[in-house]
Amino acid sequence: MRVDSTITVRCLLASLAGLLALTCVSTGQSRAASEIRPPTAIRFSFDRPIDASAAPFVLAASDGLFASEGLAVATDSAGGSPAAIARVAAGSSDFALVDINALIRFHDKPDAPPVKAVFVLFNQAPYAIIARKSRGIRALSDVEGKTLGVAEGDLSIGLWPALARQNGIRIARVKRNNFGAALREPMLSAGQVDAVTGFSYLSAVNLKDRGIPAQDLTVLRYADYGCEAYGFAVIVNPAFAAGKPEVVKGFLRAVIAGTQLAISEPERAADEVVSRMDGGSRDLELERLRTLIRDNILTGEVKRNGIGGVDPTRLDRSIDQIAEDFKFQKRPSVADIFDDRFLPALGGRLIN
Repeated sequence: MRVDSTITVRCLLASLAGLLALTCVSTGQSRAASEIRPPTAIRFSFDRPIDASAAPFVLAASDGLFASEGLAVATDSAGGSPAAIARVAAGSSDFALVDINALIRFHDKPDAPPVKAVFVLFNQAPYAIIARKSRGIRALSDVEGKTLGVAEGDLSIGLWPALARQNGIRIARVKRNNFGAALREPMLSAGQVDAVTGFSYLSAVNLKDRGIPAQDLTVLRYADYGCEAYGFAVIVNPAFAAGKPEVVKGFLRAVIAGTQLAISEPERAADEVVSRMDGGSRDLELERLRTLIRDNILTGEVKRNGIGGVDPTRLDRSIDQIAEDFKFQKRPSVADIFDDRFLPALGGRLIN
């Protein structure tokens, strides 16, 4: 009888243990299922078709950096920075990559929606005058007496008056020829203008691809002549930022990690970019990427202070430079343009 009683007790204990185990497994599975959330959908706009400047975002997508932050990012392209800013202001895009100087002009009107930049990718604007030495231009002062080609929608021309004044150039002595964007490189290649305004990593590389010898090209970067402007920046819809601040922070962490990868692995980054282009050239995009990393992203300011932020005093001076040619109804302040609340601490923004 004692044996039977012992067996009975052991059986009862085993049954209870089994039930407890099943309950724990069931509870754990339910808890795990409740913690699995679908990724947050993000609508992101580039201000132009994809090229090498999109490398940080392309790598953030291809290497799962967005996914690791719980984000599902869908991208599209707008017809220029003003159009991309309008999409974010209207809420049809959550984020966009735009020229911060276009954002400054957007804030001209007192009733402009409070769209702000939250991350600066290009610490220096890529604005430049690209000229041919064979046309007598080797320095900025040589532009006087020459014909300068300006493409429709070109943003760099807006800071030309301030640049000219700073460097003692008489604008009245520089003839200006306006034309469509598609004619910029052909006009200079054919010698119909002596120089063109544009982006250093775009027009200069395009011209070499068109057969103009590199030794005949002069790239006069605005930043080398006193221009304070920042360049491409990530902007965010105000309502989205207010409602989902942690999502904004996660998006920027992924972009910073993607930028690190683009800097450390430019060849792979160029491959990924070209795979998303229609008829792109790997060699051209690799040259573009190396040029913009050197000239626009990895500047001395970024090496000291980390990527993504701004020097408020410098940004304020850049607004003054824009005001030399753009008559603001209401001059924006630095706080109207840039919000640093979503950036990681310095340790998370240093570029290795």
